[in-house]
Amino acid sequence: MPKDVVIVGAGPAGLSAALMLGRCRRSVVVFDTGKPRNAPSHALHGYLTRDGIAPAEFLRLSRQELAKYDTVDLRDDEVTAAECKPDEGFVVTLASGERVASRKLLLATGVVDNLPGIPGFRELYGRSVFHCPYCDGWELCDRRFAIYGRGERGVGLSLELTAWSRDLVLCTDGPGEIEPGDRDRLARNGVTIREERVVRLDADGDRLSAVVFDTGARLERDALFFTTGQYQRSDLLERLGCQFNDKGTVRTGKYETTHLPGLFVAGDASRAVQWVVVAAAEGAEAAFAINTDLLKEDLK
Repeated sequence: MPKDVVIVGAGPAGLSAALMLGRCRRSVVVFDTGKPRNAPSHALHGYLTRDGIAPAEFLRLSRQELAKYDTVDLRDDEVTAAECKPDEGFVVTLASGERVASRKLLLATGVVDNLPGIPGFRELYGRSVFHCPYCDGWELCDRRFAIYGRGERGVGLSLELTAWSRDLVLCTDGPGEIEPGDRDRLARNGVTIREERVVRLDADGDRLSAVVFDTGARLERDALFFTTGQYQRSDLLERLGCQFNDKGTVRTGKYETTHLPGLFVAGDASRAVQWVVVAAAEGAEAAFAINTDLLKEDLK
C-alpha cells in the first residue's frame, strides 16, 4: 500500500509539511540524512518565538512535536533515486535498496553553500563568516565588515549590507569584474574595493580578526559576508527534470508545485529568500496543496 506522501528532507520545510499533513491524517514518511545547511551556525533568527535558538535545538523540538502523530514516520535514511510513474505516483529508492511508493512526493532537500578553499573560511563559517545579513547582521551592527564576492553579486551584497554597517570593504580575490558605474556607486556609499588575492582569514578564537592578502597586507575585520553561489544538496530534482532559475534553485509555482503533477519542492531548494521561517511556510503551503489534491482524487 503506497504512502500518501513521501517527504525527502527533515529541515524546517520538510518537518512543517509533515506536521500539517499528519494533522490531515495523511500517511507520511520523512527521510533525512542529518546534514542541515545551517549546522555550523550557533543560532537562527527572524522566526517568531524561536529567534536566537540553536538550529539543532529547533530541529529537536520539531521532531518532538511530530512524535505524537502516528500518521508521520521519521526515518534516518538516504533517498538515492526517485521516479514518477504515470497514473501511479512516485517510487523512491533508499541506500539500502528498499523502495517506497507514494501518491505524492515533496522534496525539501536544501542547498549547500560554495565555500572558497581559503584557509580559515570553513572554520569560521557560521561563527563570523556568514552568507545572509538578514540572519546574522543584527548581532554585528556597526562592526567592520568584509564582503567576499565579485561582479554584480559582490556589488549587490555590499550595498545591501549598508543597512547594518557603514564600515564595508569588498574583497574580490582578484579582478573584481565590476562595471565603472557600479564602482562609482560603491564609492558614493562608502564601500572600499580590495582586488588583491585573499590567502587566508585570521581569527581570534572563533572570531574573524583579519583578511590577509597575497601582498602580506592585513585588513582587520570583525565579520565577513560572502556571495559565492550554492548548489543543490540532492540531484533528485535534476533527475526528475525540475527547472532551475539563475540562482540554481528550483522554479516552483503556486503552493510549491513543479512541472510534474504530484511533485512539490519547498525550502532552500526552491525560493530565492532562504530563511528558516520562509522554508517552514513553504512546507505548510505545499502540505495544503498536497492534501487538497488528495481530497480531489478521493472524493466521489
